[in-house]
Amino acid sequence: MDEKTIPLSKLPVDVKVQVSGKGKLGAELDYRALFEQTGECVFIIGLDFKFITANQQALRLLGYEEGQLMGLPVEEIMALEDSHEQEILTEKRLGLSEHVLKKRDGSLLPVELSMSVVHNDMGLPAYIQMLARDISERKQSEASLKRHMRALSVIGEVTASLFRSANIEAEIPKVLESLGYAVDVFCCALLDIDKSSMKIQVQWVSFDSTGFDASAALAPFLDSIREKPERVFSVTDTPFDNIDIPTISILVIPIQGTLGSWGFLALFDKQNQLSWLTTEFDTVQTTANLIGAALERLHYEKTIRLSETRNRVIVDALPDLLLRTDRTGQILDYSAHPSHPLYLARESVIGMRLSELWPPDVVNMIIEPETQGVFVSSHWVYGFSLPNREQVFEARLHPISPEEALIVVRDISEQARLDQMKSDFINRASHELRTPLTSAILMAELLQMGGTPEETAEYMSALMRELNRQKDLVNQLLLAGRLESGRMKLDAVPMDLLSVLKDAAQSIKTIAGMRNISIKLESDRKFINILGDTGGLSQVFINLINNAVKFSPDGQTVEVLAITDEEKREARVFVVDHGLGIPPDAIDHLFERFYRAKNVTVAEIPGSGVGLYIVKSIVDELGGRIEVKSELNRGTTFIVYLRLAI
Repeated sequence: MDEKTIPLSKLPVDVKVQVSGKGKLGAELDYRALFEQTGECVFIIGLDFKFITANQQALRLLGYEEGQLMGLPVEEIMALEDSHEQEILTEKRLGLSEHVLKKRDGSLLPVELSMSVVHNDMGLPAYIQMLARDISERKQSEASLKRHMRALSVIGEVTASLFRSANIEAEIPKVLESLGYAVDVFCCALLDIDKSSMKIQVQWVSFDSTGFDASAALAPFLDSIREKPERVFSVTDTPFDNIDIPTISILVIPIQGTLGSWGFLALFDKQNQLSWLTTEFDTVQTTANLIGAALERLHYEKTIRLSETRNRVIVDALPDLLLRTDRTGQILDYSAHPSHPLYLARESVIGMRLSELWPPDVVNMIIEPETQGVFVSSHWVYGFSLPNREQVFEARLHPISPEEALIVVRDISEQARLDQMKSDFINRASHELRTPLTSAILMAELLQMGGTPEETAEYMSALMRELNRQKDLVNQLLLAGRLESGRMKLDAVPMDLLSVLKDAAQSIKTIAGMRNISIKLESDRKFINILGDTGGLSQVFINLINNAVKFSPDGQTVEVLAITDEEKREARVFVVDHGLGIPPDAIDHLFERFYRAKNVTVAEIPGSGVGLYIVKSIVDELGGRIEVKSELNRGTTFIVYLRLAI
């Protein structure tokens, strides 16, 4: 018998009714028992491609009752593309093949089919026998394995792209996209969740779900995630208010780095498709940890770059020369602003020894040779000079290690000059205070000894004069202190400038008359309305007129001229003397605290060096300005500009 022909005696009873003869009934019953009891799903199909019968296993597989399947066309259960495929089934036995069957509830079931044509005793096709095996679990395992392999490849991509890239931030969206395709989800997102808010940092959404809102999908579950942020959170088949995505599944994995939490990785899938194998979840967790490590590296790099930038800004902003040297004085690094007096091109200095640039005695002060050959502690060298340099410098040495140190060299010429001015001021102030005090004590002693009425009057006049000198000096020092601390407030209000000038001239008239010096006051108007402060401007013009008298030869005239400029809306006051004059190199320093020109000091003209500082401070406070023009031995002119009142 041909191997593809099955005897008719093996047909099921309900099919065998057309066959004559009763002697084969026992064989028929034996086959029926095998048909019902076999573990395989067996379908019997007629040559018209309609189901004749099926055993209970086959019926349960597709969800049919016995009477529901009989007579149904095969096309309703298994797709046959054309009549040619049906001819193949009737002409030869088919081997194992994979197909998809449609169950009664409409769902699809992957199966492995073995189909054969059953022939009668005459060799003619009688019916088709189809054996089916459910391979859905195998298919799911294969899909999971394939997804797992894709996810493993993503780990390789993540490692390569994140840890070899110079721009990690630009690579993370690509990593999320690769991960999304690998594990077959439609959205991957990196997010931060704190006590009050959630922020999506980076997000990838597949092209067919571009309208998806990850924030809205996560919003109902934020409290649950916050409650245990160190654990994985998942929810499946949850409703979502979107026509295209009616239900979604969510997986939220904490991203950990050595510095702690870096937020969360959230994955979103449609319906209930996040039932992964443990190995798949481990792959996703590994990917999340790799992202965490990359983010940590990014944090380190940003911190380092920020630190480098901050340090570079600080170094560039410093007005100092920075040198890094070893114990031998060899220059290992060098930085200086081009404006520094000791600036040299960096490439020309590195590798040289400090002793090649500066005298050995200066180098030995900075790098102390007696410290046992190692840098131990910081020290400071103040006020040294270098050959062919007018400036004064200080150097501070700070050990970096026993073999290296940082040397900071600063130009302190201005500070040294101020220190000298302060020292000179203290000496002058002491002298100015001591001289009238000594005279006052002498006059007081003479008054105690008694004398003629004329002598007593002379002693009393001298005593009052010296005490007034002391009072004026103390007042100037107090006023300078108030201006320096900002405690002196001036209100610019409309006032008459000429009345202030007249009062100031009158205050100095007695002192000027003692040396036969006249004060001449002129103006182009009888009334000049300016914005000023009466008390402040009185100090200004008393100082200026008093200086003019003090520096004028006996018998000269001090001229005070006030004019207006309507076009520029300002008043100008000229205070002119015909005395010593001011050296050109002193004019730029004239309004500094404690400064006195050398020719004034040589001439031993008394003064504290704060008067002109007070003058300029008051004029500036009132919104004006002051200028000075001078010629040695010809005289000096101070010009004060003040705003006219509207």
